[in-house]
Amino acid sequence: MTAVRCVDLCKTYHQGDEDIKALDHVSIEIDAGGFVCLSAPSGGGKTTLLNAIGGLDKPDSGEVYIAGQRIDNLSKGERANLRLRQIGFVFQAFNLIPVLTARENVEFVMQVQGVPADDRGKKALATLEEVGLAGLEDRLPADMSGGQQQRVAVARAIVSRPALVLADEPTANLDSKTADGLIELFRVLNERHGTTFVIATHDRRVMSYAKRLISMLDGRIVDDIEQNAT
Repeated sequence: MTAVRCVDLCKTYHQGDEDIKALDHVSIEIDAGGFVCLSAPSGGGKTTLLNAIGGLDKPDSGEVYIAGQRIDNLSKGERANLRLRQIGFVFQAFNLIPVLTARENVEFVMQVQGVPADDRGKKALATLEEVGLAGLEDRLPADMSGGQQQRVAVARAIVSRPALVLADEPTANLDSKTADGLIELFRVLNERHGTTFVIATHDRRVMSYAKRLISMLDGRIVDDIEQNAT
C-alpha cells in the first residue's frame, strides 16, 4: 500500500525580484510503514515538500495523495480535517501549550476530534508511558527538559494512531544523546505500529536510522537510496 504519492510537484517563492524554486518537478512514492528521511541543505526544499505532503501548503502544480486520496485540490478546511484525522506532526519547535500539563497537551488533539473525556485520559496516559514519560503527566512544559517536551509532542502526534507522522527537524533543539533517544523512539513506533515516518532533517545521526534516504538540492531530488538502518 502506498502511504504518500507526489506527482510532479512545483512550488516557487518570490523574494523581491528573485524567483526561488522550492520544488522543481518532484515525484515520489512512499510505502506504508516506511521510515524515510528527506535530506537537504537549508533552502533545498525538504520542508516545502514535507508541508505539501501534510497539506500545510499547496504546490503551484502537481498532485499529492495520502493513502490514495488526493489532497492538494481540497479546500483549506478539508485539508485541516484530514490532518486532524490522519496525520501526526512533530516540529522543531515543540509547539506545546504552556498552560496545559503534558497529559492535557496530549489530550488536546483528541478533544478536537471529539473523543470522550474518559477515553482521552486513558489514551494520553498510555501514550505518555509509551514514550517514556510515565509519572510526568502532570508537569507543565516549563518544568520539563527539551527532550521531555519533544516526547510530549511525539505522544501528541501518535496518540490517535495516525498512519502517517511527519517530522520537521525534530532533533534540531536537542543535545546528541537526547536526539538519539528520540529517533530510537521513532524507530520503535515505526516497527511496533507500522506507522509511516517521513522526517525532514540535515542531522546525519537521524539519516543513519532511515530505511530510505531521499536527498534534495535546489528543489529537486538528486538521490533516493534504500539503506540498512542503524
